[in-house]
Amino acid sequence: MEENKNINTFLYKLLDNDETDAIEVDQIIEGNVISIHGAQVFVDLKPHGTGIIYGKEYLTARDLIRDINAGDVIKAKVIELENEDGYIELSLREAKKALAWEEAQEALKAKETLEIIVKEANKGGLMLDWNGVSGFLPASQLNAEHYPKVDQNKADSIINQLNKLVGQKLSVNILSVNPKEGKLIFSEKGERASSREKTIPSKYSIGDVLDCTVTGIVDFGIFLKLEEGVEGLVHISELAWSLVDNPRTLYKVGDAVKAKIIEIKDGKISFSIKTLTENPWKTIEGNYAIGDKVDGVVIKHNKHGALVSIEAGVAGLVHISEFESDADLKTKLGLGQSYSFEITNFEPQNEKLTLSFKVGE
Repeated sequence: MEENKNINTFLYKLLDNDETDAIEVDQIIEGNVISIHGAQVFVDLKPHGTGIIYGKEYLTARDLIRDINAGDVIKAKVIELENEDGYIELSLREAKKALAWEEAQEALKAKETLEIIVKEANKGGLMLDWNGVSGFLPASQLNAEHYPKVDQNKADSIINQLNKLVGQKLSVNILSVNPKEGKLIFSEKGERASSREKTIPSKYSIGDVLDCTVTGIVDFGIFLKLEEGVEGLVHISELAWSLVDNPRTLYKVGDAVKAKIIEIKDGKISFSIKTLTENPWKTIEGNYAIGDKVDGVVIKHNKHGALVSIEAGVAGLVHISEFESDADLKTKLGLGQSYSFEITNFEPQNEKLTLSFKVGE
């Protein structure tokens, strides 16, 4: 049986020698469902081979698979070009997310009004779930009838008012879409908000350093209030030179902060807080060289390997290729633990650092 699977994929490859038609990991691909057996879905991806949805990808997409039958045409995301059985591994859930981001871009361009139920509330606004993608509706973008009519310094009163909107359906427009950063921002004010925001460039300039107040905190950053009805975003990458996993560990709603305007685009303001402090990469130039042994703390695991901090705000990558598997990496390099490494590449001017754990052992 396994031999037939591999022959099947091999024959497809023989029939498809045109490299321009080659598929890639993360590509959205369309195919006909061949069959559904147990916890496996087989998909005809001619001329590339046979796709399979199974394991974790099957479990996370069970609600979608219930509505699928043999012969149906589906779209899925390629997560592995060829597994040990010769199949192309697919994800339905990831494809649905990718397509939702595309639809969000189209809704933004078309200025489409969407009817969405409020999922939850926090001190800065409301969380909305749209086609499986989580988005944020800042309190400042609520219509007057929904805006919290309480003392802005009393965060508990604000969230109590916002909680009353959970479960309600609101008519909203999309203000901003950024799939790479996982950022989807809504407004209940629609065109009224857009026309008001277009006056922002005449009032503020890139480079301005302003005293602001934190009005909202989300996974991708914090929202700052400049004046009544005018807000800007500090993306998580602009909060600090060091890695920030959760903005809530640094700020809370109501905090007073200084921030620098780094972009004004389409009536929206982007801030940076980290640029108001010295870039640590500039201060370490000349302190290290390729071949140096250094001690570092593991601060994050990702698909590429382990991120290791050797100084505050300065981190480098230990590549996954040095380990037998992802599990092996996590066993040998525990989060928060310190180990010895060797510098294999050091370009402070480009903020690049790579390390080797094998050499450092």
